[in-house]
Amino acid sequence: MDLVALLIQIVVGTIIIAPILWLAGRALAGKDKAKFTDAIWIVILGTVIGAVVGAFVGGLIAAIIMFIIWLALIKHFFDCGWIKALAIAIIAVIIFIVLIAVLAIIGFGILTLLL
Repeated sequence: MDLVALLIQIVVGTIIIAPILWLAGRALAGKDKAKFTDAIWIVILGTVIGAVVGAFVGGLIAAIIMFIIWLALIKHFFDCGWIKALAIAIIAVIIFIVLIAVLAIIGFGILTLLL
């Protein structure tokens, strides 16, 4: 486990995933329960625990363990149930996909203007 790579992964994950997770959490858990700092802690702990689990366990088992850990982190920090934590995770993924698609369209639009 490379500490520099882990630090970069934490920083990038916090910048990209935390706001999306926070938006999904506010939409489903409410603004009183889903704080931005909670989303940051979810990303930091999920990334660090993921690196440790990935170092000791590999493949599909590690992916299943990490999925459960991410859901448990969302459940704990956003103070919701398992089903709502799953819904928050699914909504966060959908928001992420839409955001990436919009950024890609904007990027292709700018690229065509330059050419």
